[in-house]
Amino acid sequence: MAAAHTAASGLSDEELEHIRDTLAGGRKPKVMFTESAGQIAGQLGQVVELTDPAVSDEWVVVRFGRDELPFSPADLAVPPKGAGRRAEAKPEQEPEPVAQVAPEPEFKVVRSPVAALREEVAVTTVETPPVSAAEARPAKKVAKAVRPKGPAGLTVTLAYADGEWTVAASQGTKALAKPYVIKPAEALKMVALIDVPGVHEAVEQIMSAERAEAEQQAEKLRAELAEIEARLAELRDAG
Repeated sequence: MAAAHTAASGLSDEELEHIRDTLAGGRKPKVMFTESAGQIAGQLGQVVELTDPAVSDEWVVVRFGRDELPFSPADLAVPPKGAGRRAEAKPEQEPEPVAQVAPEPEFKVVRSPVAALREEVAVTTVETPPVSAAEARPAKKVAKAVRPKGPAGLTVTLAYADGEWTVAASQGTKALAKPYVIKPAEALKMVALIDVPGVHEAVEQIMSAERAEAEQQAEKLRAELAEIEARLAELRDAG
């Protein structure tokens, strides 16, 4: 029954949403590993966390035995009703001591990425010399490649306030450059690099308002200058 269920295509968006709600309620839902999970297909685990799918394709953290490892939704499925706890990883029990027992192979499950963004499982059998019963327990290790986090995002902010254009830059929570004033021409060059019509319209409205205000000031100054020149001409004629 478990093998038939592992043929599913993985967790659906609806099932992932249900898992998210269950975690928010303080419970850890069970999942079954699909065929794409490799050697542990058909086993049961518990979801303990959902990380950011934008950072990694493997964002569903599952507790399997003593390990907590990330998997992709395609590696997991909702277990069928009645699935026994025999599919889960159980703690190993100490066997009764005996003089000597035949060694059992040691299996190491190594998961490595391939070009098709799926993971295949390579099983390596290692023969070991005879050991005591207490030491003859098979060990299973699941190795998962952890993707390193990239650098923090870079943010460059172009702002306009109180008739001045400013530029600031930050990386994550670290400020790289505090806001400093730039010329309107430099601000327009930056805006021209952004192919967003709404931004261009907003900048054009700002520049139109500034031009209108500058023209009004220039007209006022020309009128005052004309009055001064007329007054100067009257003084010259009077002399």
